[in-house]
Amino acid sequence: MGGNLKKLKVLVSGGGTGGHIFPAIAIANAIKEQRPDTEFLFVGAKGKMEMEKVPAAGFDIEGLWISGFSRSLSLSNLMFPFKLISSMLKAGKIVREFQPDVAIGTGGFASGPTLRVASQKGIPCLIQEQNSFPGVTNRILSKKAKSICVAYDGMEKYFGEEKTILTGNPVRKEVVQIAGKRQEALAFFNLDATKKTLLIVGGSLGAQSVNNAILGSLEALLDLGIQIVWQTGKTSFKEIKEATQSFQDKGVHVKEFIYKMDLGYAAADIVISRSGAIAVSELELVAKPTILVPYPFAAEDHQTKNAMSLVDKGAAILVRDENVNTGLLKAMVQLTNQPELVHSLTKNISKMGMPDAANQIANHVLSLVK
Repeated sequence: MGGNLKKLKVLVSGGGTGGHIFPAIAIANAIKEQRPDTEFLFVGAKGKMEMEKVPAAGFDIEGLWISGFSRSLSLSNLMFPFKLISSMLKAGKIVREFQPDVAIGTGGFASGPTLRVASQKGIPCLIQEQNSFPGVTNRILSKKAKSICVAYDGMEKYFGEEKTILTGNPVRKEVVQIAGKRQEALAFFNLDATKKTLLIVGGSLGAQSVNNAILGSLEALLDLGIQIVWQTGKTSFKEIKEATQSFQDKGVHVKEFIYKMDLGYAAADIVISRSGAIAVSELELVAKPTILVPYPFAAEDHQTKNAMSLVDKGAAILVRDENVNTGLLKAMVQLTNQPELVHSLTKNISKMGMPDAANQIANHVLSLVK
């Protein structure tokens, strides 16, 4: 088959946060499975995490000098027009030299100039929107894109019916493959097999308000007879590690970051999480009873919208950030005392996962290539 197909060149752009980077990598990997000789070039923002994560995943990346436009009057805002012009010029040079057959954007600052230049040069573009409310970059770019792959129902109202395709979010396969890993997970975190496990994840940076709430109700939580695996994030790790010193032998396991997230999910009976799009998509696939605490300052409050897409279907419990100090404990008491609620949450969330998102998006990308 490979002999008569010309070698494909795919330009991929997206970044700023893991929520934009990991889907981009997952889509590239899915394309590579179908067309192993494909050549990829990623475009990111200088100084952002994609400049490290993308090469670690085995792909080349070029960086643009671009950042967001902050809402306050600041030096970086005065620099913005220069950064934009510089990025447009560099994106133009990248597209001219790489000559891609197709361009993919997953959101984030760098994908703006990259896809804009690509579409101006007549290169077919596909956008992948992770959230239930589209980001500014993707809303602007959608006018020129040929296809927009989305993860939530009802996105036609932003992008128009003819371009919008419901595929789900591509997630890292290794993170959601948890079947048969429970024993390994219990050993990995040094857990008690007779107790229920609560997993707390606040996104890659941690969640300050969630961390404070858990710390405040730690004794009451442990009185429910559970044990805790707690990813604190970088900022509060030291402080929480010290504050929980006396609870270590009572089943509180504090980690700055969980690198083997599959084992985190495999060990968990209940999960407390922020509701970033990728976290929600992973939780749907691992099908665990979940308490979602949306980050209240996300752009356009999209984390609340992501959470409500589950809550409205009885597939998760919502605790708002302003109620987190009492709300988390209340929700945990509820879940501990109502096995039928745990059962219905598990059943409902398991219906929402879209396990084949990356392959579906890869197929749409390949269909755009002349």
